[in-house]
Amino acid sequence: MSPKAPRHDDRTGRVVDHDGTRYRVDGAGHPLVLIHGVGMDLTMWDAQTAALGRHLTVIRYDMLGHGGSATRSHAKLRDFVDQLRRLLDHLSLDRVYLVGFSMGGMVAQAFAVHHPDRVARLVIMSAVYDRPLAARAAVEERVRQVEREGVGANLDAALKRWFTPAYAAAHPEALATVRRRFAANDPAGYLAAYRVFATGDVELVDSIRTIRCPTLVATGELDPNSTPAMAERMAALIPGARAVVKS
Repeated sequence: MSPKAPRHDDRTGRVVDHDGTRYRVDGAGHPLVLIHGVGMDLTMWDAQTAALGRHLTVIRYDMLGHGGSATRSHAKLRDFVDQLRRLLDHLSLDRVYLVGFSMGGMVAQAFAVHHPDRVARLVIMSAVYDRPLAARAAVEERVRQVEREGVGANLDAALKRWFTPAYAAAHPEALATVRRRFAANDPAGYLAAYRVFATGDVELVDSIRTIRCPTLVATGELDPNSTPAMAERMAALIPGARAVVKS
């Protein structure tokens, strides 16, 4: 990974870089870190930050290979965990609330496993757990599509999974924003991240039992990939965790 020159973080809400990671800090209060999903970037959380920043210090960043962050072409799940650790060290944050969406939820789980003393509360949103064989075969095929065709190879199919037809028809600007975010990603970095997304859940099948902080696992009732059954299994394995399935 080739780090960018660091710039001073003055906590004014401007996007800054450190050690190859683009991040942004907004608001005031206990630190809350938000991790986006595969193919997205820190701007995914704009609306949530506007609300949460009234009560919390909200830290958002681009995962490796996304947005303005550096690329590591052969990244593993541990590299995404280490990226977050380095960012928290840079910001002198010992213990945070941590929220991860989709692949970000995978990274958040792994971070809580490897750095349990640094996570005060954990929210795992729309994350996969121990995919069944058919789902694993499908995501592996999507990896091959990205290898052949690049960042946008399976975007149309992804948009159909992420947005209902009614929402897509009523909010075309939202889908256009997602397309722009995907197009801005480094192809090699996105492919490396997608490989982690496709395989990283295997590393967490047993280890999430060691998570000890208060944990919420959430997904949507109709989510075809991060299913309610996955959320309920995760919550059952993490001591004291709670699952919420939204209709």
